Amino acid sequence: MAVATATSLKGLVSIRRSAQFLNASPERLRCKQDCLYLGNLEAKRDWGSACDYVEGMWRILKHQEPDDFVLATGETHSVRSFVEAAFRRVGKELVWEGEGVDEVGRERRSNQALIRIDKRYFRPTEVDLLIGDASKAATKLDWKPKTTFDELVSEMVEADCRAYGTTTSDRS
Repeated sequence: MAVATATSLKGLVSIRRSAQFLNASPERLRCKQDCLYLGNLEAKRDWGSACDYVEGMWRILKHQEPDDFVLATGETHSVRSFVEAAFRRVGKELVWEGEGVDEVGRERRSNQALIRIDKRYFRPTEVDLLIGDASKAATKLDWKPKTTFDELVSEMVEADCRAYGTTTSDRS
């Protein structure tokens, strides 16, 4: 018996993603460059953990009937809030000045520019809000994400710290 199923993963984030993606970049920034360049800070995403989504995919494979499922957290956070949470995790508070492409995120204590906006990182077909509804997966698969947004940011920062041989306590 052949079973066909489609899955939509919203905002999948993993510690294995390459440096070109915004994950948790404070350690990459510290070790690789002076400033992190980003696009639309106001874009809202449904950030979810790859570990949670793998469990959801496993449940989909075990499901007896073919169906379409969305795996998502159902909550959104802006790119700005993701960046602020990541920097807080390494003991840095960002303050923002300017607007649009002239906006700069500076570390409160040192006044060092850590974030700048670069037009190259705006998506040509930018979507301001991406959020998934995983209620069907919750009902039919008994699946829901376990990792909170703050836990996800912490995992990403910790992974970068391990990769660069530092700890979050080195940064406070």
